Amino acid sequence: MNRKWWLVLAASAVLALTAAACGSSNNSSSGVSGDLAGAGSSAQQAAQEAWTAKFEDQNSGATISYDPIGSGGGRDQFIAGGKTSFAGSDSPFDTTELPKATQRCAPGQLIQIPNYISPIAIIFNLSGVDSLQLSPETTAKIFKGEITTWNDPAIKADNPGVNLPSTKITPVHRSDESGTTANFTDYLHGAAPSVWTFDPDSTWPLKTGESGAQTSGMVQAVKAGDGTIGYADNSQAQGLGVAKVKVGNTFVAPSAQGATNDFDQSQKDPELTKPPYVFAYKVQRTPTDPSSYPVLLVSYLMGCTKYSDDTQTKLVKAYFTYIESSEGQQVAAQNAGSAVLPPGISKEVQPAIAAIGS
Repeated sequence: MNRKWWLVLAASAVLALTAAACGSSNNSSSGVSGDLAGAGSSAQQAAQEAWTAKFEDQNSGATISYDPIGSGGGRDQFIAGGKTSFAGSDSPFDTTELPKATQRCAPGQLIQIPNYISPIAIIFNLSGVDSLQLSPETTAKIFKGEITTWNDPAIKADNPGVNLPSTKITPVHRSDESGTTANFTDYLHGAAPSVWTFDPDSTWPLKTGESGAQTSGMVQAVKAGDGTIGYADNSQAQGLGVAKVKVGNTFVAPSAQGATNDFDQSQKDPELTKPPYVFAYKVQRTPTDPSSYPVLLVSYLMGCTKYSDDTQTKLVKAYFTYIESSEGQQVAAQNAGSAVLPPGISKEVQPAIAAIGS
């Protein structure tokens, strides 16, 4: 073989080896691998879908599933154990659930950290009306069934110059145990206590009106009628009217920035915050600064610092780390319209994530 052909063959062999190496790199898993299952908040659904897609992109051997069965269902499944390794919930574990969750994880190993802040939209479907303003007292009376038609004087007072029809009002609530309901009733109780005398609860306290299961069911029920009104994560409000709520002397539309501004005024709940890794917050429901939007939910990730399966421990740590990262928060903001966690909160929850697997 002459020298020229020998050089050509040698070069071809090098190119073939390089291509094979590149192909091997592109097809192999990076980072963590395995299957991870979570369940819970349907308000988080759009964010969870975005997080899952990006995380699996970066960890090609990992598969994340999230069942948006509602916050109460997610907490129940997490406590029960089984295949659900983490939960998402718009309400923290309450005093009766905390001991059970602690038992599932073992003492000192339970994690509950805020991961998603979002405005709750008061959604409505009313022919001929595109914009609506509601004070806390008017809102509470509507959902309590004390105001029954859209041309009621109280609604007219909130909406001067708007031609409101005599259409019957049909309030819609969640039929399932819901963190969004817990936050919405907390707003009604905090902002209009003389009207909404019920304690905040994840289960709707009245039997009147219509209902829908999970966020999708709520939105569908509001869309299906004329004169309907409900409440849902703002990311799911497309195609419906969204009311402005009264803050001080101004009517304010839901926004991510307004939710962030309000959450900055919130305090830890001393009854439900259990060091070192369980965080819970009391949301400010009566701000006077119109830069705040008080109808919001603070959603949480629930997990353990250690699982019997080491693969689950690694996956939970990696997924929680991604969600709480600046990239993860921006992904949620872009895809679900949520608020980015304030830097102080992000810093505060880092020790909890660091404790996973340690």
